[in-house]
Amino acid sequence: MFDKELMNFPGIKKLITKLGLLAFIQSLAIVFEALFLSRAIVNAWMLKKVTASFDPMLFFFLTFMLRYLITRIEQQICDRWANQTSADLKQRLLKHMYKLGPTLVSQFGSGNLVTLALDGMDKIKNYFNLIILKMINLTIIPIVLLIAVFFKDHLSGIVLLLVFPIIIYFMIILGVAAKNKSDQQYDTYTKMSNNFIETIRGLKTLKLFGLSHQYRKNIYNVSENYRKSTMSILKIALLSMFALDFLTTISIAIVAVFLGVRLINGSITLYPALAVLIISPDYFLPLRDFGNDYHATLNGKNALKQLIKVIRVPIVKAKVALKPFQSWQPGSTFQINHLNYRYPHDENNSLSDISFQCHGNMKIGIVGPSGAGKSTLLNAIGGWLTPSNASNYPFQINHQKIDSLAQSNWQQHISYIPQNPYIFAGTIKANIEFYRHDHNRYRVSKAAEAAGLASFLKSLRYGIDTRIGKGGRNISGGQAQRIALARILFDQNRSVLLFDEPTAHLDIETEYELKKTMLPILNHHLVFFATHRLHWMNNMDYLLVVQNGRIVEQGKPEALMEKHGACYQLVMQIRGEE
Repeated sequence: MFDKELMNFPGIKKLITKLGLLAFIQSLAIVFEALFLSRAIVNAWMLKKVTASFDPMLFFFLTFMLRYLITRIEQQICDRWANQTSADLKQRLLKHMYKLGPTLVSQFGSGNLVTLALDGMDKIKNYFNLIILKMINLTIIPIVLLIAVFFKDHLSGIVLLLVFPIIIYFMIILGVAAKNKSDQQYDTYTKMSNNFIETIRGLKTLKLFGLSHQYRKNIYNVSENYRKSTMSILKIALLSMFALDFLTTISIAIVAVFLGVRLINGSITLYPALAVLIISPDYFLPLRDFGNDYHATLNGKNALKQLIKVIRVPIVKAKVALKPFQSWQPGSTFQINHLNYRYPHDENNSLSDISFQCHGNMKIGIVGPSGAGKSTLLNAIGGWLTPSNASNYPFQINHQKIDSLAQSNWQQHISYIPQNPYIFAGTIKANIEFYRHDHNRYRVSKAAEAAGLASFLKSLRYGIDTRIGKGGRNISGGQAQRIALARILFDQNRSVLLFDEPTAHLDIETEYELKKTMLPILNHHLVFFATHRLHWMNNMDYLLVVQNGRIVEQGKPEALMEKHGACYQLVMQIRGEE
């Protein structure tokens, strides 16, 4: 029901105080609404003058409007807090994902993280909106109404007091069953998200090996399991709603029968009996509201639990803070000494005894077979992985030894371009301004032109204001890479570039055109370039040959080829000449 984690969010105590006070006022409004309406009806029943009912009807109308107004205010207060808190949580999640990217992906799966950051945040917001307000109303309103009923009729008060916990007991039984089913459904949902995204990413490879039909069945089976688990929750939800409506209706009917019998016997007058009867449905209303929305909150509660689990993955803070530097200079130095890294739950090191050094605006090529550890090495350089041997201070920047690169003084100088750069739903201008938001149209246009986007932008009616991404214009892989390059050029403070096979998915002609744009840009940055494509090697100043998580060979491309060692064998293998 009410997650204890909610009490840790900023502003929650103030929110509960406000909503509690409003719920108390609302409960008083319900009581007086019933009393004034009962008085007006009794006056009419006793054939009094019409004017005798004016005051009760006027006050009934005022209390009715007050009740409606309080409901609106409660919802607005709750909405405001839910929007702010969910937005803050999303920012915390995105920052955590940026700092621990690969670590979180390996632990939770990319599909799960993407779903959590998008659809999950909507569920959490809905959970915040529903659970807090419903719980406070359920806690306060029935108590105040029960006290009012006891003042009017002790017997009816006892009936309502006894029935309420019985209904709650049945709701708990059904709620536990619904929660267990919801937990299973969320696990299935997570598996489906991860499975779908990983399959889409590897679709080209699956088609290459003729396995796409097999994985189509796999996606069908996972989605079918999700459908079944969703339907099982809906069955329990419908059953609990029916049980709740049935039990509350029976309870109100029991009160009505008792009141009717006692009216006939003359042991109670019409006015208190009518007041109790009018209050009774409102006594159960908070319970019905909570029960009806309980199942809608379960997904949000599970998403919140998962989000908290993600953002609580510890970020190992560096023991030694890197001294800030303005920008990467020709005399700047970067060095790694005996770096080791092991992914969580893996027995073997993904990186072992990695050592190399570079300086200035060198272009470092990282080559090796698939699965050799190229991307892991890039992630370590980017500061997204914490070395297993951080206590040995494996990094050295500008002759300063540090234990971790997960520091803003280093990461603020980095631009990372993966194989498939992410294009946000928005304008081309907003996508180029990703790293830096200074809204300088001239600088954005110059960066786009330098990245080779000039002819593409001229063909667009709205130029850099054209919307792309989800819901906008589709763009090719080459155009996406050029937008990623424009991001680099727009933020000139980022002078260290990490490329993770940026042209692997492009055809030869597109890659050739993109390469002509990229080479002048690379000359003015420190570059770490992981690639399979042989033609890039000749444009590198230095090569690191990675196999099984180790650097087996390093040096200038020409010298390595002359040695006929690991680099030469890799080239021959790629060319198919071995």
